[in-house]
Amino acid sequence: MAAPALAPGELLEVVVNEINETRNTMKKAFSNLYLALSLCVSVATAAVLTGCTGTRYERSTGEYIDDKSLNSRVKTALADNPDYKFADVNVTSFKGTVQLSGFVNAGEQKRMAGNIAERVHGVKNVENNITVKEKL
Repeated sequence: MAAPALAPGELLEVVVNEINETRNTMKKAFSNLYLALSLCVSVATAAVLTGCTGTRYERSTGEYIDDKSLNSRVKTALADNPDYKFADVNVTSFKGTVQLSGFVNAGEQKRMAGNIAERVHGVKNVENNITVKEKL
């Protein structure tokens, strides 16, 4: 069965109506997509911001990276000392506070290690828990 013939004006009207319907459908789809993306970005931003904040007992991601860098700088400063080698000294840091632990042969070495650590850029405080070995 053949479709009924339309006059040129009627055909144009049908095509324009189809185009307008398609345009409206696309506008709604893009509007919904934009809304969904906006919500996703908002949720992701909130998750990132709350996931990166530190508390009194936990470090943020940035503080963790800073502490790793600080450990490296303090260890390098101790290794570069020409008078003493601090092979048995451990370095840890938390939010800029450096803790020295381990063993040295003399009290002067303990004091020197603390002084070296205090002079490293980024160190806020030094807890010198190095133990002086007893002489037998």
